[in-house]
Amino acid sequence: MSEDPESVSAAVPEASGVTPDRLLHTGESERPSAEDLVLASGRDVTPESLEWARRKLAEEGRSALDKKLP
Repeated sequence: MSEDPESVSAAVPEASGVTPDRLLHTGESERPSAEDLVLASGRDVTPESLEWARRKLAEEGRSALDKKLP
């Protein structure tokens, strides 16, 4: 009998500083946050990077995030 992969991965601790896939907000129905854009850009979450992301989202909307994702 095999275990459900999600229940197994839930028991494995996450690497420090890495956002697990299940926590990323990339669904089309969701509006991306400034933090989503900062993380997708590979930047550290700082007040400056969040302000940059807020400006990009205001100017470009969701496409600002879509440009950063593969």
